[in-house]
Amino acid sequence: MSNHPSSFSEWQNYPSTLDPIHVAWLKNAKKSKTAFAVADIEGIEISHKKFLTGVLLFSQKIKVYSPEQNVGLLLPSSGGGAIASIAILSLGKTLVNLNFTAGKKALSSAAKQAEVKHIYTSRKFLDKMLERGMDFETYFPDSKLLMLEDIREEISTLSRISTLLKAILLPTSMIQKSYFKDVSMNDTAAILFSSGSEGSPKGVELSHSNIAANAKQAAIELGAVESDVIMSTLPTFHAFGFAITTLMPLSEGIPIVCHADPKDVTTIASGIKKYSGTILVGTPTFLRMYTVSKKVTSESMQSLRLVVAGAEKLRSEVRDGFEAKFKMPVYEGYGTTETSPGASVNLPDIESPYKLRNRPGTVGKAFSGTEFKIVDPDSIEPLPTGEDGLILIGGPQIMKGYLKMPEKTAEVIELIDGYRWYRTGDKGHLDEDGFLTIVDRYSRFAKIGGEMISLTTVEEEILDACNEKDLEIAATCLPDQRKGEKIVLLANKNLDKNQLKRLLSDAKVNPLYHPAQVLIVEEIPKLGSGKTDFGATKKIALVNEQK
Repeated sequence: MSNHPSSFSEWQNYPSTLDPIHVAWLKNAKKSKTAFAVADIEGIEISHKKFLTGVLLFSQKIKVYSPEQNVGLLLPSSGGGAIASIAILSLGKTLVNLNFTAGKKALSSAAKQAEVKHIYTSRKFLDKMLERGMDFETYFPDSKLLMLEDIREEISTLSRISTLLKAILLPTSMIQKSYFKDVSMNDTAAILFSSGSEGSPKGVELSHSNIAANAKQAAIELGAVESDVIMSTLPTFHAFGFAITTLMPLSEGIPIVCHADPKDVTTIASGIKKYSGTILVGTPTFLRMYTVSKKVTSESMQSLRLVVAGAEKLRSEVRDGFEAKFKMPVYEGYGTTETSPGASVNLPDIESPYKLRNRPGTVGKAFSGTEFKIVDPDSIEPLPTGEDGLILIGGPQIMKGYLKMPEKTAEVIELIDGYRWYRTGDKGHLDEDGFLTIVDRYSRFAKIGGEMISLTTVEEEILDACNEKDLEIAATCLPDQRKGEKIVLLANKNLDKNQLKRLLSDAKVNPLYHPAQVLIVEEIPKLGSGKTDFGATKKIALVNEQK
């Protein structure tokens, strides 16, 4: 880790010298001396040799079942999901992680956009989701669901034993030559979907170069070493769960401990204690649950050396509450799906080489090889230190682009001095020490429980569910102590909140899209152009909140 480049310009070419994630994983798996590669808190521990065996066996099945390029995965954080992810990547295929919390319409749209013909999932997982009212077998009319349990049953004992012997005896180069497909670092490795401002989810294409670079950046910043144990509890459709707590540790030879439900903090805390977990990454919404749970004790969290919050603003009450209970700080980070995802993080202060690496209230300093620019959103001219403006992010982790949306890609990618910069849509400023503070967003999104929720999509889903001709609505968001933000809906007709919730539930709309409040107004505020005045909309919601 000491041989990485130091300058922004050097980092632009550095990823071309790195191995793709699956190759880096293989090299570390063959030489790793850790007790296990992956553990499921409520399941089994998987050694590096058995993990490798699983990857080799599963990859041969994928070759048979999925000749197409893009392969879907519908799984929570789990040992099986980790094996499937590496297997898909090792074949040079594009991994499409589907957001199983997104609702039927968004999921169907994502699978169709990515032209996913086969989706690998688990019958155990589907049964659990069915209990919650989500029948995924009806969500994908153009895709076939393949069960991991059925695939495992097809593999003979002889095949398992012979593959295990190969995993043990064959050198890394031979495994790579026999089982892995050569890839270009510019090839698309994964597609992750986020909600678009137009209402349909946008597929973010991440190259092997993007993911390998950001994994290396994260490992450097977190000081990750083989003796660490990383808690992998964020879902892998979430960019942080996919890259930071799954692929990064696997590629660095660091064991991970998985759990399917990030809200089940009691079980996760027991897993931290059982496996001496050292790094916990979560959204502030999830971290708050540890604070308020009476079953999670300070003693169970003692092995942690680093707790990082990301994906939504870390409110002071969450940070202070966590530190008061567990006697350890929470360090806030920042990133987006479009940045693979990591861009900055606060870290413990050290004497050298930096004195200051943590400033509460900020999202930290830029990752190695990453830079921020604060610019005027219209002219893209740089603004002085301390002045609020549009945040641009530059670095080797900037996405290839949006799937089949070149015009949308062009809207968010700026070419400055020969380097690609991502227009975040966030407003913020840099201080004299390089710490970034985010103050607002230019775009119409709410961030609820770490998930980016398009307010346009919320409006469309509600109008579809209500099916009333004269109904006019406008969605806005306000701060919320529990989930970061909440959705407030303005409507020009009497809408009962409970009735609306029933309509949205019947339509299988993601609960995150359900308004927390409904305000009845005489008319929805409009601009001179006839468009909704979202500034006025938010003011009405704020005034009502203060009553």
